[in-house]
Amino acid sequence: MTESTHEKKTFTRDNASNLDQTLRPNSWEEYVGQPKIKENLRILLTAARERGHAAEHILLYGPPGLGKTTLAHLISKTLGTNMRTTSGPAIERVGDLAAILTNLSPGDVLFIDEIHRLSKSIEEVLYPAMESGVLDIIIGKGPSARTVQLELPPFTLVAATTRISLLSSPLRSRFSGGVFRLNFYTRDEIAQILKRSGALLSVTIADTTLMDIAGRCRATPRTANYLLKRCRDLAQLEQQPLSDAVVTRTFDLLEIDSLGLNRPDRAILDAIINKFNGGPVGLNTLGASTGEEMSTIEDVIEPYLIQQGLIERTPRGRVASGAAYTHLRNNPLLD
Repeated sequence: MTESTHEKKTFTRDNASNLDQTLRPNSWEEYVGQPKIKENLRILLTAARERGHAAEHILLYGPPGLGKTTLAHLISKTLGTNMRTTSGPAIERVGDLAAILTNLSPGDVLFIDEIHRLSKSIEEVLYPAMESGVLDIIIGKGPSARTVQLELPPFTLVAATTRISLLSSPLRSRFSGGVFRLNFYTRDEIAQILKRSGALLSVTIADTTLMDIAGRCRATPRTANYLLKRCRDLAQLEQQPLSDAVVTRTFDLLEIDSLGLNRPDRAILDAIINKFNGGPVGLNTLGASTGEEMSTIEDVIEPYLIQQGLIERTPRGRVASGAAYTHLRNNPLLD
């Protein structure tokens, strides 16, 4: 029996593989889009730094991939302080929050992603920490229980959420620095982001190709960078420059059409039009007919279809628009 030998491959870390680190803007000048938010934050942060105070607490909200975490990093850089990062689901007990807060240095930025997933008991502990800079801890149980109050160093809480409606009113009201909603990006803004990303990935891309990718990324920078990397991968394997032909073939493989719709998106449109004569159709029925969970349709698929004017939400159910009929009729990716 002969043992087959294989060439041993040495793997190194790809510095371009982590979008959050490699492609994240390092300055306000590199951050494309959200001009009103950037200007408001510039005024708030610069004034706080000149006074030598910790900036007031800030809440960022909007759909995933629009740059909330990137803004948190830029806020920390502007203030010249360290940033401690955690998330709502990671803070399971009051002791977890206490450990994080008591280990902050004066002026630090605490970034809590998906803050809407904090439990109510932890929110109650966070209120005085944000408002008065103290941490109330209850020691013991029953009649012998007592409250110990710890003074916290001045800090800035930057929170991000994709579901602001799930935040309680008392918590929202304590973000005295401002509550900012991130908007979707224009096609030109996405093209600027892709141009910078292409330079960092050592990829040369024509402007027309950039605009093609920008038109299929759902107006979201994270998705745009994902698509750019997939196009780069195919160009590398086929030993070709990143041309329009490579981009088109990549989108065909990913089953992403000219509007940025993927297979599940088209399946929803197809079901409304061909199974239910254009609607109206209820969410429960639509989920059963396509095999998608109702929450996935409502939270992930439907918002973009509504944004593109392809479906309408009515009291009786979902209805396909004329644009949906046209799009599916001319769609080469539809099975």
